[in-house]
Amino acid sequence: MMASSNLNDSIVIVGAGIIGLNVALVLSEKGHGRSITVVAEHFPGDTSLYYTSPWAGCNFSAISGTDDNALRWDSLGYAHLSKLATECPEEAYVHWTPSFELWDEDVPSDKIQHMSGYLKDFRVLSEVELPDGVKFGVSFTTLSVNAPEHIKYIYRRLRDQYGVRFLRQKLPSIQAAYASPSTKIVFNCTGLASATLPGVEDPKCYPTRGQVVLARGPHIRTNMMRHGKDYETYVIPRPGSNGNVILGGYMQKGVSDGSTYDSEVKSILARTSDLSPEIRQKEPEVLAVFAGLRPSREGGARVDRDEITVQGQKRVLVHNYGAGGTGFQAGYGMAVESVAMVKDMLRDIACEIPQARL
Repeated sequence: MMASSNLNDSIVIVGAGIIGLNVALVLSEKGHGRSITVVAEHFPGDTSLYYTSPWAGCNFSAISGTDDNALRWDSLGYAHLSKLATECPEEAYVHWTPSFELWDEDVPSDKIQHMSGYLKDFRVLSEVELPDGVKFGVSFTTLSVNAPEHIKYIYRRLRDQYGVRFLRQKLPSIQAAYASPSTKIVFNCTGLASATLPGVEDPKCYPTRGQVVLARGPHIRTNMMRHGKDYETYVIPRPGSNGNVILGGYMQKGVSDGSTYDSEVKSILARTSDLSPEIRQKEPEVLAVFAGLRPSREGGARVDRDEITVQGQKRVLVHNYGAGGTGFQAGYGMAVESVAMVKDMLRDIACEIPQARL
């Protein structure tokens, strides 16, 4: 059972990936930092096959869904990341990056139309600009994120600026998050673990395996993505990494294999070279190869307010998981909406926080 401290435990967030960290950030920005405990098995700086956030590429792109939720979360996420890229790019590891995005077929027209309203420098490519086999393409200024460093930035900010408490523990069930009698709200941000975590056990959750190559290529400064029928290829410069770049990749639905394969490395290198003129000018130096499991969910991410029975009493549980490969671009928007679902309870919690004396 989770230890009870009666300090910083009015709100418990289970999970410390980008989703849980963003929930803590949104709550802290509203003045609730000293009411929060984040409980997780892994924290920023750790590596694990099942701790997905550090393995992300990552950038803002049209790879997310076309449903109303995805469109709304993306626009909120773009505004949040834009603010960081403008105000504190080096500290937050979020940079503006020129980007080209290409589709072989199945162009998400409604999504492109929606995103064109806020994407910086958005432009539809002319036919003469399209590579062979590409049906449609756009260019814009995207936001690239150094995933492992960005989550460390949020972690430090939550701990040092807002007074959020962090507790390393693997909970045996979601009910265990209510161990303290003063806990009013629990946010379930456990990602792929929601498939098996007692008290949640969501059968719609599944892994989507990815493999990427970390390479040294300071001359590569353009983000590029090509969406094919049965593949995803991308080149993502990594901010604040002394010239490193992420090359990918794979989107293998239902595959939970954490191994990396040389044949896939060769495929990634061949596809990214074909995609990027900068790579063709000078081949990057391969530094490492990683595999990770994106926390996907049939029907899209789950963001809703629920009730759970704990020791015979009804308690409030907010679910926020299943973003798949879009956690960094959609996560802040998902957090805004999940926090809004308990605004009635947050007012009561705010009244309980002791005010510092001047």
